[in-house]
Amino acid sequence: MPKKQTKQVKSVEDMSRSELIKQIGKERDSSVITYVTGDRPNFSTNIGDDVIPILFRHLELMGKRDNIDLFLYTRGGDMVVPIRIVKLIRNYCKKFGIIVAYRAHSAGTLIALGADEIVMSKLGELTPVDPTTGHPFNPRDPVDQRKVIPISVEDISSYLLLAKDKGNVKEDKMVEIYDNLTKHSYPDPRHLHPLALGNVYRAQRMIRILAQRLLGLHMDTKKESNKKAVEKIVKEITSDICVHNYPIYRDEAKSLGLNIATLKDELEKLIWALYEKYAQDMELTKQFNPLELLGQNNSLNIKYGAAYIESEKAQDAFYYDIRINKVMAAQVPGQPPLPAVNVNVAGFAWEKVK
Repeated sequence: MPKKQTKQVKSVEDMSRSELIKQIGKERDSSVITYVTGDRPNFSTNIGDDVIPILFRHLELMGKRDNIDLFLYTRGGDMVVPIRIVKLIRNYCKKFGIIVAYRAHSAGTLIALGADEIVMSKLGELTPVDPTTGHPFNPRDPVDQRKVIPISVEDISSYLLLAKDKGNVKEDKMVEIYDNLTKHSYPDPRHLHPLALGNVYRAQRMIRILAQRLLGLHMDTKKESNKKAVEKIVKEITSDICVHNYPIYRDEAKSLGLNIATLKDELEKLIWALYEKYAQDMELTKQFNPLELLGQNNSLNIKYGAAYIESEKAQDAFYYDIRINKVMAAQVPGQPPLPAVNVNVAGFAWEKVK
């Protein structure tokens, strides 16, 4: 009798990104979309509204499903885009989940707040949400007056709390504290214009409203218990945790009141393997070294994939078109000429891969 052939099963490490996406979907009984923004120095990308029509294409190809999971890796971005992403995806499913293999910071955390369920690996991180505002009346960079200095919402709040908690400033004297921020606005560019301060307060109110509304998409806030839970979560992530990059791991996220899924070992391996595939392909942990890339060549054109949106039926990538040219630096007498490099970004855009 002929020997029975045994089916070769691929190891997690040998799977491609598309194979891992499919396998995670099987384990989760869901359809998976990935949205990965890059944090490689000089070629980083952030959450932006340019992804809305791209996500729409993926969802249209996918059709209505019971469960959709968004695999997310990001350091943050536009604070209003998360509610657009969440509402768009929720139109196509009964249950919306977020998968956080590693980082879902800032605006990524807002997206997670809009999910029915959050799947976090051991290294999965959410963060507080305290936006940094840009405004025409922000202080000017003393080195380059054309640039405005961003203002952190929490920096202003902490200054005011410092006056109250450590300076024992009473409420009726707080006007002097505000005055110290604004009275020297002109001509001194280092102080805050009143309109810049107003913009900070508007951002603070907006971020709280966004967090409440995202949670309200899946938590019935008419129930007193849910209302209190929402208030606790919003308070913690928008003000109480006052260090922007403080990592909120899954145990703390659960204690805050977020619905954190229990993760089986096999699924956790798949999720981490998918992150590692992106990290490897995008060289997230590798410094950009143009001389190394050039080698013996004098010039080189590179398409660098700095963000991806992928699903079972489609793939889109955000590419930087990078031009590298070798030039000779000024020669020091008695020493060989030193090579130098010009690096120019000729363009960048989302492209439909399939």
